[in-house]
Amino acid sequence: MTPATTNSLAPWLEIPDGHRALAFYKSAFDATETYRYDNPEGGFVVRLNANSAEFWLSYEGPKSSGEPASALGGNNLRLILTVPDPDAVFAKAIAAGATQVYAVSEDHGWRIGRLIDPFGLHWEIGKPL
Repeated sequence: MTPATTNSLAPWLEIPDGHRALAFYKSAFDATETYRYDNPEGGFVVRLNANSAEFWLSYEGPKSSGEPASALGGNNLRLILTVPDPDAVFAKAIAAGATQVYAVSEDHGWRIGRLIDPFGLHWEIGKPL
């Protein structure tokens, strides 16, 4: 029997260094794979679950065109990961290789901090107060 489908929205990250990105998200956010498809060209698509927060990651595999990958992230995209203990998750992400933008503190009714992952994506790690 097929499980019921509910409305949801999850970011899909396509990162040129896919294998390294997958290892980082597993280490930094304790993400686990809940779905995986490996394509014959060496790429993959995985659905990740980080303490009930779902997101997707894909890697196209080696490109034969030699075309450079486009830049990721910046201020045009931020991901907000809401967790029970933002201080601990933030510290773990920094230890896994992220760079701090601003430390976890209380602001705008949240306990929240901001970091950049090794691939240029901005993450806000926090919880509402």
